[in-house]
Amino acid sequence: MKSHLTPLIAWLQAGPMMLVFALFFLLPLAFVVTVSFWDYNEYEMIPSFTTRGYADTFEGCLAELPGLCTILKTYLETVKLCFLVWLLTLLIGFTVAYFLAFHVHSKTWQIVLSLLCTIPFWTSNVIRMIAWIPLLGRNGLVNRGLLGLGAIDAPLEWLLFSEFAVVLALVHLFTFFMVVPIFNSMIRIDRRLVEAAYDAGATGWQTLCNVIIPLAKPGIVIGSIFVITIVMGDFITIGVMGGQQIASAGKMIEVRLNALQFPAAAANAVILLGVTFLIITALSRLVDIRKEL
Repeated sequence: MKSHLTPLIAWLQAGPMMLVFALFFLLPLAFVVTVSFWDYNEYEMIPSFTTRGYADTFEGCLAELPGLCTILKTYLETVKLCFLVWLLTLLIGFTVAYFLAFHVHSKTWQIVLSLLCTIPFWTSNVIRMIAWIPLLGRNGLVNRGLLGLGAIDAPLEWLLFSEFAVVLALVHLFTFFMVVPIFNSMIRIDRRLVEAAYDAGATGWQTLCNVIIPLAKPGIVIGSIFVITIVMGDFITIGVMGGQQIASAGKMIEVRLNALQFPAAAANAVILLGVTFLIITALSRLVDIRKEL
């Protein structure tokens, strides 16, 4: 009798989460996809099937072949920014997680130092992002300090409202999303495996590459998914720190929304979701994430 009830109990336990997932993810996603195939004019949406939103997005691409049209350049710029942020957050996050997992031997201090990493999250993302402006501005602390030391003759213009500022702010905002999953994977590594590698004559670098990194791969993949999905859709940080001069897929959607072109904005959102899904699918093939969640 128990064997017949077990599947039903499992479905009942998963029911509330499935309902929340359906109401707050699947249903809104279905609305976005549906609206992306609606027609529109200057002031309203017209509920009739059309691919105009997608056609307007890629308008002129064929005429510019073999070069890249504006929309493709925008998506490439978004992917480039995402890659730079992912790479830097991975290097920083892996280093911090490695220090906490292997150089801090007290569980208490591991918890304390992990909590210290959360302190920036006690304030909003907007405040933490804007805090860089008085540091990086033409008359900011960095330029004044460099001028005072005689390291430069004139203020550095590229520190603020540039790609550098955007990447710096995004790395600052989202590195924590890389630290936690990697640290969670590293603390599960059996220390006897590391000791066995050293006993077998492996160097520190060999142990890192052949033991620690492969075993920490699930955390690396999960952290990468967190960072990539957030950065791909970001438009506030890119707009503010880029001085509204750097194009991105998220910024393009915002412009469409401000122009009340909701079907075109929905079409761009679907395209961005598709690109992000392809990246996540490729990452998911590296490890079975379901075993880690």
